[in-house]
Amino acid sequence: MLRRTAYSLLVLALASAATACGRSAPDGVTAANARGPITVWLSNNAQEVAWGESMVAAWNKSHPDQHVTAQQIPAGKTSEEAISASIIAGTSACLVFNTAPASVPTFQKQNGLVPLSDFPDGDAYIQQRGGGLTDQYTSQDGKFYQLPWKSNPIMILYNKKIFKKAGLDPEHPQLATYSQFLKTSRTLVHSGAAKAAIWPAPSSEFFQSWNDFYPAFAAQSGGKQLIEDGEPQFDSPAGRRAAAFWRTMYAEKLAPQEAYPGDAVNDGKAAMATVGPWAVAAYKDSVDIGVAPVPTAAGTSPDDTYSFSDEKSAAMFSACRNRATAWDLLKFATSAQQDGKFLDATGQMPMREDLTSRYPDFFAKKPVYTAFARQAQHVVEVPNVPGSVDIWQAFRDEWTKSVVFGEEPTGTGLRKASDKISKLLDEYGDPS
Repeated sequence: MLRRTAYSLLVLALASAATACGRSAPDGVTAANARGPITVWLSNNAQEVAWGESMVAAWNKSHPDQHVTAQQIPAGKTSEEAISASIIAGTSACLVFNTAPASVPTFQKQNGLVPLSDFPDGDAYIQQRGGGLTDQYTSQDGKFYQLPWKSNPIMILYNKKIFKKAGLDPEHPQLATYSQFLKTSRTLVHSGAAKAAIWPAPSSEFFQSWNDFYPAFAAQSGGKQLIEDGEPQFDSPAGRRAAAFWRTMYAEKLAPQEAYPGDAVNDGKAAMATVGPWAVAAYKDSVDIGVAPVPTAAGTSPDDTYSFSDEKSAAMFSACRNRATAWDLLKFATSAQQDGKFLDATGQMPMREDLTSRYPDFFAKKPVYTAFARQAQHVVEVPNVPGSVDIWQAFRDEWTKSVVFGEEPTGTGLRKASDKISKLLDEYGDPS
């Protein structure tokens, strides 16, 4: 059997030592029915923190005997590493409102998550809230270990001022097909309007493909995941078209091969970015923005174009001793009323169907978000498979080599990545 990566070995070794160095785990049956004070963790996004504190204050006012304390996720290299360390130490919050789906299989392997499906109304509540959008979030045992909470569907955000400077029509950008996108990008750069047409991070962190390849593959393939039915899907005509498109962007220096030490769009160095709706508030005072779907080879209708969800879930952790309170709070925090408040405070999309008809006042007041709301109905999530982080890292390593730097043909890079990932899937599926 293949040797596991250093990351996986570390997780397994630390998890096996958890009972020796961490707090004792609560009895699951007792905890499931227990009520009392709990702690929740929020991301460090200022708007999310403000919403979270307001939500918790509303809960505490009505439930003085079940007091909730809101804190930001402890500092660490990444939120995922901080959460993983807390599982090992037995110090996790009851609820974390910033759980990455790619990390859920790892947290499960650490026995760190409470299956929400085990609550009597667990599946019914999650499916009623999210409808068909929830299908991609079940784990391999068929249970929900995460509540799909909010998405930031990736689209093309562009600077209208730079487009106009380049002699382009900012109200009718030619970005729908690969050939249009390339022609527009050449005009932006060759005119001197911007140093780069678009500037995604060219670095090799496992999650960077969620900002370049994965939205393009989702759009070109009509909504396929990286892995489906235990098999890689990207070494395919759709994957090769998406990779060739990005290789051209890098080869012609329309997308730089070096990292930008800041925000290239905000600084006027790039005309476009692949971002979610969080960027609207970030750029509102500095960039006159437009929004367009991710391009495809032939130009897909916006209503039929898929993209990556960039979703974050809410999850309950096994260190929680008052899980009945935690479950009730989770439902309160993701109610239609609180979702509306979250949307208004952050501009991020609650994982609900028909957002524009459900919250018409918000979209009438802030119409720039409408495109993101429509995109949120056609999103692709990372596959919920064991070894997810290692799988994405294997893909990114080959992508960086072949697409960003052109050290080998893009088709070769995709084939090598597919072979590596197939072996990882076999390894993680083998319990021996």
